[in-house]
Formats: sequence, C-alpha cells, structure tokens
Amino acid sequence: MDIRYSANQRDVKRYTTEELRDEFLIENLYQPDQVCAVYSHVDRMVVLGILPVNKTVPIDQGIDVWANFGTHYFLERREAGVFNLGGPGVIEADGVSYELGFEDCLYITKETKSVSFASKDSGNPARFYLVSAPAHKVCKTTFISMKDANKRPCGAVETSNKRVINQFIHPDVLETCQLSMGLTQLEPGSVWNSMPAHTHERRMEIYTYFNIPEGNVVFHMMGRPQETRHLVMHNFDAVISPSWSLHCGCGTSNYTFIWAMGGENQAFDDMDNIDVPDMR
Repeated sequence: MDIRYSANQRDVKRYTTEELRDEFLIENLYQPDQVCAVYSHVDRMVVLGILPVNKTVPIDQGIDVWANFGTHYFLERREAGVFNLGGPGVIEADGVSYELGFEDCLYITKETKSVSFASKDSGNPARFYLVSAPAHKVCKTTFISMKDANKRPCGAVETSNKRVINQFIHPDVLETCQLSMGLTQLEPGSVWNSMPAHTHERRMEIYTYFNIPEGNVVFHMMGRPQETRHLVMHNFDAVISPSWSLHCGCGTSNYTFIWAMGGENQAFDDMDNIDVPDMR
C-alpha cells in the first residue's frame, strides 16, 4: 500500500513538479487481477483501483489490514463507495451480489466483512474505482445507477463549464456516515470543471478523471488561491486535494470526473468560493 502523508501548505509552494506529483498525484491504479491501494493521511482516506480480468479479486488482496488499519478486516471501521469505469462487473458484499455497468455506483457500509470484485467478460473487464473513509455508524449497502443519482445541471457554454453534477453518495440520495461521492459530466465544448474555484476548509476531496479523449489531458489546479500550482493528468489518474487547497481543472477537451469528500460535514454547498481576479 502506498502511504501519502499530510503536506504543509507553506512547504508545497516550494515543491518542484516532481515533488508535487509524488505527493498528490495517483497513477497506475489499475493492474490486471490486483488491488492497487493508496492511503492518504489527509482525513485518512483510501483509494483503491481494482481491475479483475481472469479471477475474482477480494478487497484486501495484497493489503496487510492489521498493519495499515489496526482492524481485523478492511471495512471493520470504514465505509466505501465504488464506481465501475469499465465493462460489466459484479461486486459481492457479505454474500449479496450487485451487478454494475459503466458509471454505476455501490455504497458499502461499515462492518461489511467480505467484499470481492469480478468481471463478466475478461475481454472487456470491469474497472472498479473505490474510495473509503473512516466511519462510526452502520448504514445500508446500496446500489445507485446513473438514473437514480440526484442531478444538478450547472455552468454555461459562455464560461466553458456547462456540466451536470450527478450526486450518488449524498444525503439527498442515501444515508452514509461521512463519505460523499458523485460524478460530473462536462458537455462538448466545456473544459472547466469548476470556476470560480473553491476550497473545502472542513472537508478534503479526491478527484479521478476519465473519459478524456486520446491525445488530450486535464490541467488540475491546486494550491493556495494565491499560490496556485497545476498537475497534468491523464485518463484514470486521481489526485488528493487537502482542505486548504483549491481544486478545479481545465481540459484540452471535455471529460468526466468523480469527486469524493470526507471531513466535518456532508453539506455539499459548504465551500469557500474564490473570486477569479483574486487568484494568483
């Protein structure tokens, strides 16, 4: 498991490009029949990439759960949200099977002892993206399809950010402990995923970008509003955004991204907006 420690905002402004990428960028999450895991000490969030091709893959494959979490199984004191970014797949959680198509989501509650992942077609494998947060209460494991998500159209063509925010793991859709997740789709011709930018002083956030057309990239903006930095990101890359960092992105084409948040509350609009002229 890759461990990422918290970074001080005063130090980050002196990072080189390589240091910035080493600290915040998550690459190569999907390896055949493996679990690739990144543990962030920012709100103790965990990111997993699971690409089952020829076999069923358990959630803790290759992870020393006791050494990393001090628990007897992965979700003993955690909850998780999973999106399928590939072909048709199946998740089994404590003996119950859930079929996930492209962009479907599964919320898995705390105290789920057994979780495994499989593809229905090895030639078109599922690609499971999972984010886990600490949890102190048991909720209900729930499947959420795209049609069940709470949709919030926003932005405009004139500002190049016309998009739909699809809220999946969100208080308006289902009860969770602290985890929130959703999927935002940018329309053709729109490239900014959020502008004006904002910070979440009371919550951290993790992005993963996908549906980026071949030959294109996303410039992910981060850092303090007056000390901005950027990371160049490709398909299926993820990025850790501490609560002190702004986060927005601009692509060379439209794209899709998944956001995941954990922290003090689940109030989606609890953010600190930054006036565009004030950015540096």
